[in-house]
Amino acid sequence: MLKMLCDNKNKVLDRKKALNTIWGGNNMFNRKSMDVFIFKLRKYLEKGPNIKITNIHGKGFMLQDNKSD
Repeated sequence: MLKMLCDNKNKVLDRKKALNTIWGGNNMFNRKSMDVFIFKLRKYLEKGPNIKITNIHGKGFMLQDNKSD
């Protein structure tokens, strides 16, 4: 999941695509597993002030890198 988010940094990662690629299907149990995984990733990433995972309602997730270059 983290690799897919990184590969799509600052772009929307389609929820259904991630579910099918990583969990092999889009059923209720897989969706809940992904939600728990995203929750844990957020907790881990909250230590870094420039990176966060945002929900994009009805579409998926976005790994945002707010680091100024």
